[in-house]
Amino acid sequence: MIQVQNIYKSFSGRTVLRDVSLDIQEGSTQAIIGQSGSGKSVLMKHLIGLLRPDQGRVLVDDVDIGTIDYQQLRKIRRQFGVLFQGGALFDSMDAFENIAFPLRTFTTKTDEEVRHEVQKCLDLVRLSNIGTKKTDELSGGMRKRVALARAIALRPRYIIYDEPTSGLDPETSNTINDLIKGLAHQLEITSIVVTHDMHSVLQIADRVAFIHNTRMHWNGTVDELHESSDQILRAFVKANEYIIAPRYSSNNQESSEATQ
Repeated sequence: MIQVQNIYKSFSGRTVLRDVSLDIQEGSTQAIIGQSGSGKSVLMKHLIGLLRPDQGRVLVDDVDIGTIDYQQLRKIRRQFGVLFQGGALFDSMDAFENIAFPLRTFTTKTDEEVRHEVQKCLDLVRLSNIGTKKTDELSGGMRKRVALARAIALRPRYIIYDEPTSGLDPETSNTINDLIKGLAHQLEITSIVVTHDMHSVLQIADRVAFIHNTRMHWNGTVDELHESSDQILRAFVKANEYIIAPRYSSNNQESSEATQ
């Protein structure tokens, strides 16, 4: 479990996060939404200790990561995988070696064991046969999936997704969303998705946290999001081209899906 407790963060006198609290339950998929510059990415960096709060605490499994030394922090970070917005693949390596990199760096696995683990990761992201391809031979969606395979290579307990569908067409975005849901279930991973893509949020998230004007403005389940009358939240959702509609019954929903 990750607990963000009343954190404040400023840069050069400008407050970016003000009294922000958030509990991320183990095994859940937590979306963090907000306008550009609202502090989403700053909050994300606090979760893995890349930034330390000016006030408040971030606890990962009851450990205050703002008070531990670097060696202890490295052990905590080993529990996290990160899918960066641009993928952050090494252009000098093929897909296989990109995924193998954390295994070779942080484990003592043999070459045969590394090959086996890399292939399992490629299978999980549905790219079984592209290990020898260079990164410039991959489409944008394939690059994201290779980066996701690398993020799960060390079997983390938590994965942070930074704008996972940014720059992707709707069909490829749906593929990424399906993988996020599938991996959360198959690997029993806690997922934190930082995004402004409301289609993605409503497809994958269990809970949604909305940061507005440096504060945690709203936090609740996806069902509560559908029912919310909060005008600031609804304006943000509408501006991102998704109209909150009432939940349908399962029969009506299945009928609707069958016609699409």
